[in-house]
Amino acid sequence: MNILIITDAWYPQVNGVVRTLSKVREELEDMGHTVAVIGPDQFRTVPLPSYPEIRVAVFAGRRLPRLIDAIKPDAIHIATEGPLGHAARRYCLRRNRPFTTAYHTRFPEYVRDRAPIPLSWSYAFVRRFHRHSEAVMVATPSIETMLRQRGFTNLRRWTRGVDTKLFHPRDKGFLTDARPISMYVGRVAVEKNLDAFLGLDLPGTKYVVGDGPQMADFRLRYPDVRFVGSRHGEDLARYFAAADVFVFPSRTDTFGLVLLEALASGVPVAAYPVPGPMDVVGDVDVACLKDDLREAVLGALTIPAERCRAYALQFSWRASAEQFLRNLRPFHFDDPVPDPSGTAEPSTPPILPTGRTTGRAA
Repeated sequence: MNILIITDAWYPQVNGVVRTLSKVREELEDMGHTVAVIGPDQFRTVPLPSYPEIRVAVFAGRRLPRLIDAIKPDAIHIATEGPLGHAARRYCLRRNRPFTTAYHTRFPEYVRDRAPIPLSWSYAFVRRFHRHSEAVMVATPSIETMLRQRGFTNLRRWTRGVDTKLFHPRDKGFLTDARPISMYVGRVAVEKNLDAFLGLDLPGTKYVVGDGPQMADFRLRYPDVRFVGSRHGEDLARYFAAADVFVFPSRTDTFGLVLLEALASGVPVAAYPVPGPMDVVGDVDVACLKDDLREAVLGALTIPAERCRAYALQFSWRASAEQFLRNLRPFHFDDPVPDPSGTAEPSTPPILPTGRTTGRAA
């Protein structure tokens, strides 16, 4: 099958969405499928307001149809609700092409953290984006339940995997600071609730691996924390494995791929009992989930590394790719395109995390 993925999150960005799409693409290609990705790197981009490390495509609607037509896909998956996602959705509606989408990010909560916009408004916007999707892919039961309660339909499960060859237990002597080492890996941004971790009174040393718009502020406010910036590949895996406990303070993630990467590295998890952590680890004794994050960290330190590793080995990217494939809705690209009159909806400029709009349809 010739599969096209259209996403606003792609390289050089480094986050859970990019890693998920990249690994699933590799697995699908190993299974004999052709997978093309259209991302912001193929367009003129501008920095995302309040998040300059992320660049979004502008005027995508002008060039995107030509790119899609050249690829002639058998199935189209729209991964994100950004400018490229909206342009792709508009293309599919006008051409009467079926498409699938995914709910990777709790976008309404992220907007709320940056601007005084009611959740009901943001959810209405996101619900409209996914309304004509043949299958809205979600990672966990909790997120599926939440979206159903907010009026979403056509929900399908799409789990995640972990690269257990890259992420595995290693010598912890790589880091020589006072132990135990409590580590966070991810974006340094307001929606990750990092203050809840960095403000804790904990023994040993705290590490933050990653970058983001709040980095300079946190460096000033928490001088005793080790901020090492973004790490990738083997370097990232060494940091994971060197930790004694992985701390995940986010209350808004839909899954938390880093949880599996930590567990595969033999590192127990401390987190809040919220969707994401509850779905990934549930009641399995590889993590400590408590409303008191300090208690969770201290409790997680008693969990054996072998137990964490054994649990992570149950998750595979091949199973994730197979599930993704079953959710797709193939079509014949060369079939005549029906009259789209009345199918496409009026264009609505995407809402940016500042609460502003782009000023024009993407």
